[in-house]
Amino acid sequence: MPSTPSHFVWYELMTSDVGAAARFYGAVIGWQSQDSGTPGMDYRLWSIAGTAIGGLMTIPTEAAANGMRPCWLGYVAVTDIDAAITRIQAGGGTLHMPAMSIPGVGRIAMLADPQGAAFYLIAPTGEGPSPSFAPGKPGHGGWHELHTTDWRAALTFYREQFDWAESDALDMGPMGTYLLFNAGGGAIGGMMNGHSLPRPAWLYYFNVADINAAKARVETAGGKILNGPHEVPGGSWILQAQDPQGAMFALVAPPEP
Repeated sequence: MPSTPSHFVWYELMTSDVGAAARFYGAVIGWQSQDSGTPGMDYRLWSIAGTAIGGLMTIPTEAAANGMRPCWLGYVAVTDIDAAITRIQAGGGTLHMPAMSIPGVGRIAMLADPQGAAFYLIAPTGEGPSPSFAPGKPGHGGWHELHTTDWRAALTFYREQFDWAESDALDMGPMGTYLLFNAGGGAIGGMMNGHSLPRPAWLYYFNVADINAAKARVETAGGKILNGPHEVPGGSWILQAQDPQGAMFALVAPPEP
């Protein structure tokens, strides 16, 4: 277990059409997209008001051939990526992409938890907190939701790997338990069994100012609303959607006045 809790520090869209995706999320969330300057690779940066919060790239040919479809992936920061990979594999996780170094960025690797939900690890070059996750701040990450087959086992796994802890457990009736988890402070996400996603995966929520206006922008830009908008405990409003290339994402807005 790490000495301090690990945090989500970056969000990345893997897609089949980076140009179309850039236009869609620009219209829906207000992100600007610009080339990262990575040699030999079309990797673009998402930014809002001049602050980079994530990245955008085409699904690699080999990954697409192996069945990878457009999706969002989150990066979890660790101090020692090789030790973290060893620990995750020992805990039942799977290594999908071995650790690699990116100049000026750090070392990254892609793994999956024992139920199959994929995520990245990053041992970043820089220091200090990441601005990517900022609840309530429009255009930034606002919530991280794990859809899995066994939230109790998932919580044990992520507690051992990243020192995440239970904040609360909400009884959702026929939908079962919704487990809130934290990384050493307030809740940063939830875990639940089944429901919205076809297989175990993380669903990332991005902040918007008004959920109904955002719904209209999703539909106008060619996206599909899958669930919501509806109010959640605490008063926030959410919706879950699919972009035109098929990647699932979610939006969260503050309580209505």
